Amino acid sequence: MPGYRSLFRTPEFTALFLGTAAQTAAGTVGGLALGTLVYRATGSPLLSALSMFGPSLAQVLGATLLLSGADRLPPRTTLTAVSLAFAAGTAVQALPGLPLGALFTVVLLLGLVASLGGGVRWGLLNEILAKDGYLPGRSLFNMMSGLMQIAGFATGGALLAALSPRACLLLAVALYLTAALVLRLGLTARPPRATGRPSPSATWRANAELWSSRPRRLTYLGLWLPNGMVVGCESLYVSYAPHAAGTLFACAALGMFAGDVTVGRLLRPAVRRRLATPLLLLLATPYLVFSAHPPVPVAVVCVTVASAGFGASLVQQERLMSLTPGDLAGQALGLHSAGMLTCQGVSAALAGAVAQFTSPAMAMTAMAAASLCVTLALATAARRTPARPSAEPARERSAF
Repeated sequence: MPGYRSLFRTPEFTALFLGTAAQTAAGTVGGLALGTLVYRATGSPLLSALSMFGPSLAQVLGATLLLSGADRLPPRTTLTAVSLAFAAGTAVQALPGLPLGALFTVVLLLGLVASLGGGVRWGLLNEILAKDGYLPGRSLFNMMSGLMQIAGFATGGALLAALSPRACLLLAVALYLTAALVLRLGLTARPPRATGRPSPSATWRANAELWSSRPRRLTYLGLWLPNGMVVGCESLYVSYAPHAAGTLFACAALGMFAGDVTVGRLLRPAVRRRLATPLLLLLATPYLVFSAHPPVPVAVVCVTVASAGFGASLVQQERLMSLTPGDLAGQALGLHSAGMLTCQGVSAALAGAVAQFTSPAMAMTAMAAASLCVTLALATAARRTPARPSAEPARERSAF
């Protein structure tokens, strides 16, 4: 397996990495600013959670209508256009006096755009790296995402103490424009990976093929559900500790970074393949402590430890690629991304609704308990998968 340093010898990898880093930083700073803006205006945990994670709810529409474009559109043009669309949408959200309904309309439109961007980005990564380079490449992207979130949430929290949320949104606009410039200048004008025009019918056909395999179905559900429910817990940081939300988000990102480094570089493949279920259990279990309404220092420890469990996604993505034909790689990864973000958005809405009628701490506890139950159910289903399912290698029998 190639080392991290060797990946940067591929110029397109460097450009994609830097452009995605700028996008991640923009989304982190902008999301925290928007959630804070809405919470200050409404005092509602539900609306605050939806403002930060609402774009994910539009992913299900994108997954059913747009994902065929992940393999049928030129990657450089598409990724640049996605960054420009986010810059424009974030600038609109920063407008003074924007009605709440208009703000949430923009939030959902940006989620629709993001559903296409994820498939294009990860399909391109799979294309520019050798087959054995995808896992370390994706691990490096996840580590970068963790670092950008640590820096973004810490910086965003500090800026919100000194500036208005709208000023932070304008900083996010500048970062999105930087990402668009890096992607436009650094990526090669590659042709689409598949022929034909993007269409809803092509999206449906490919999704049906991807969903037809039981091992792939279990892998998708494992990527979507436990992860999404824990993100529902994260969506309540602002309402749980309004003045320490940036710290909680930054420490969660630190834990995710540690988990990705461990899974992506320190573990042998034979060990790594057995760790999906233990990591998913780690992802949810520490949040049960929130039933006791812990003070911020204890909450920080819990979220840091729990977030190391996000490393499970690397194991599951590696398996998904081993089960997927090459000409569907972009759509397969786009379906993973869209489904995961949809579940995160639904979980954020559900967690916000529960918190509205109980408390943020109790809602976080409930979402964590649900994640544990789903993980155990999927692990049981994976063990019942036939030893040699048709067209699936025996070594890839279990997703967990």
